[in-house]
Amino acid sequence: MSLDGGLAPALEVEDLVKRFPAGNRMLGGDGVVHAVEGVSFAIAPGELLGLVGESGSGKTTVANCVLRLVEPTSGTIRLRGVDITRLSRRQLRPHRRHLHMVFQDPYSSLNPRLTTGQIVAEPLRLHGLARGKALDGKIAALFDLVGLRPELRFRYPHELSGGQRQRVGLARALSVEPSVLVADEPVSALDVSVQAAILNLLRDLQASMGFSCLFITHDLATVEYLCDRVAVMYLGKIVETAPTHELFDSPKHPYTQALLSAAVTPDPEQQRGRRRIVLTGEIPSPLDPPSGCAFRTRCPLAHRSAPRSVDEEPVLRDVGRGHLVACHLVGPGGEAPRLADERLGVA
Repeated sequence: MSLDGGLAPALEVEDLVKRFPAGNRMLGGDGVVHAVEGVSFAIAPGELLGLVGESGSGKTTVANCVLRLVEPTSGTIRLRGVDITRLSRRQLRPHRRHLHMVFQDPYSSLNPRLTTGQIVAEPLRLHGLARGKALDGKIAALFDLVGLRPELRFRYPHELSGGQRQRVGLARALSVEPSVLVADEPVSALDVSVQAAILNLLRDLQASMGFSCLFITHDLATVEYLCDRVAVMYLGKIVETAPTHELFDSPKHPYTQALLSAAVTPDPEQQRGRRRIVLTGEIPSPLDPPSGCAFRTRCPLAHRSAPRSVDEEPVLRDVGRGHLVACHLVGPGGEAPRLADERLGVA
């Protein structure tokens, strides 16, 4: 697969599936958790793709599969054109430097027994990229790059603030100059006052270093500010993907419309004038996902496409301008009913 302009993707995920066994099989439990079901996307060199959705939609499982922290049930993961899906640990090791992660919790992801300098140095040593005085100089430069005083490299993680710890995690991830960075809710565990600084730092580093990024979050305002494209997940599947401005200006899927209506805007008058789409019910259990359209149990418009929505799963299809959507109600040219206009489930 190649992207517009003929460039090969930095990261390509095709038909990714991850299912977990549920229950104690010795006691007769044989359930299956459908965490990720047929997810496909590609990230161009230097592109930031935002992956959004409610908690439990499968975003973090996708990230863990991409990084091979958990093994996919099926599907294909290509890093810089190389299929890494079934590589052994030894075969995967030389490719690891091209794919790194910034974790959600900047404290639990750092080894408390190592100084922050030792933490940042670890990937460089493992990949044989620096040693001795060169290693010390590289660590000092990385601390400066992420806005930390070089002397902080002699401190332990518990001696730093949350924002400083996340900067250490970012320095560690970028120490080997990866092609792809996976950021899983990198600011959600931080104080609001610190979040903007970390996001600005990530954006500036991406612009200067040119790495691609899979940015996982539930915060749509962050996605609008940071990402080039957005993919929306619901119950283990991508239901819509588009360039960021296109998705925010013209959301097609009813679930995306509901998510955007719940996002808070900084303008108080605009916020007061907005109509929020309230979805009824809870997200279904991945142990027993609905047949057909996974969103039909909460969609106020599902009756329009019944019984097709019950019997047939909508496929992700291109409706123009790089906008893909999986919904029976969206026409071939992208014509889509808007929940707010229908006054269904609107507060």
